[in-house]
Amino acid sequence: MNNLAEIFLWNTKIGTLNLREDLPYAFFEYDKDFINGVQGTGIQLSPLRMPISDRLYSFPNLANAFHGVPGMIADSLPDKFGNAVINQWLASQGKTETDFNVIDRLCYTGSRGMGALEYRPALSLDAKASDKVNVSEMVKFASDVLNKRKSVDIDMSNATYSQLLKLGTSAGGARAKAVIAWNEETNEVKSGQINPEKGFDYWLMKFDGVSNNGDHNLEDEPEYTLIEYAYYLMALEAGINMNECRIFKEENHNHFMTKRFDRVNGSKVHMQTLAALAHIDYNTPRLCSYELAASYMKQIGLGANEIEQFFRRMVFNVLAVNRDDHVKNVSFLMDKNGIWSLSPAYDVTFSYNPTNKWLSKHQMLINNKSELIELADLLQVASTIGISKPRAKNIIADVRAAVNHWSSIAGNVGIRENTIELISTTIAELVII
Repeated sequence: MNNLAEIFLWNTKIGTLNLREDLPYAFFEYDKDFINGVQGTGIQLSPLRMPISDRLYSFPNLANAFHGVPGMIADSLPDKFGNAVINQWLASQGKTETDFNVIDRLCYTGSRGMGALEYRPALSLDAKASDKVNVSEMVKFASDVLNKRKSVDIDMSNATYSQLLKLGTSAGGARAKAVIAWNEETNEVKSGQINPEKGFDYWLMKFDGVSNNGDHNLEDEPEYTLIEYAYYLMALEAGINMNECRIFKEENHNHFMTKRFDRVNGSKVHMQTLAALAHIDYNTPRLCSYELAASYMKQIGLGANEIEQFFRRMVFNVLAVNRDDHVKNVSFLMDKNGIWSLSPAYDVTFSYNPTNKWLSKHQMLINNKSELIELADLLQVASTIGISKPRAKNIIADVRAAVNHWSSIAGNVGIRENTIELISTTIAELVII
């Protein structure tokens, strides 16, 4: 096992992460040359919890969700699906999860993670993946992994499993997905780790047809990818900023694709979730409110337009019943000049389950409430974060008009009538604005 990792950003060493064998948390120290190089520039990679200085950082009281490392670094770790793939490989080697520590997982992520941070020494599991991606085979392997089938053949010479190990562990999130490069003209899918090629753009692909897929201990409903695509179209109509999304049809499956916003013209963009930025445990619902999140946004220099956009997303989550509005579903981007911005919205979809502790209520508080949100609550949040009442009412009207088009949008996407009606009924029952 590794106990030391060097961390790089845009080919510059920014610091070192050290894990002692006798402690469950790691120590991070910014590199002295990096500190000297950014002095006077205003650049802050982790402005709220780990400002650039010569101190030795450790966070022994952080929740288990951070795995003993600072939030900025924890964002790079594989999530539920990525860890399932790695753990299946470990089992095939006669090893357990404890044989592969947090430093190992970061070094395995290497230069392939979301955002721009890279970890060295890069660790290989001897996976020699082809550039070309067989989506159908990847779906089958993903199902086998999530079902922990002992019959899964962990053959590192198998190109498809090697691809899943490389492309599926760096994408983040709970659901089975992969980072890909897609050529719209030829419909060719390649590894998302290739250098930029003419005609190819970088996308995240969420797999349809994977059994035991889903989040919060729930199985995904049929058509979940089509529902997310319909919600993307509805969100655009509501004035929400999102990167382009597509449906990739393959055999009988509809895979959901979203263009990566942490890659611009082949270059990497530094990214942090709200969870990482403010050290908030996303596994514990309602530790954060939309008002508090907006205050953090102001602290890192975001302006009135981005605060308004954030308010618009909150209104959409209420009116369209997206209760999976946790702190890892809000992200921020930093350019090479150290300027922070609100990322495009993502994971925007219908999300409600009355018996689930995460999805029965909103995960971020709205005027101290997580359900039965009224117009007065939305207007109070607007007032708190600096949006005028007339402007807030206009935004609410915009969003309501878009959500009212749910049935027609969903029908055009090809969602079944009973699914459309179920979501329409749920919205009508839960939304009291």
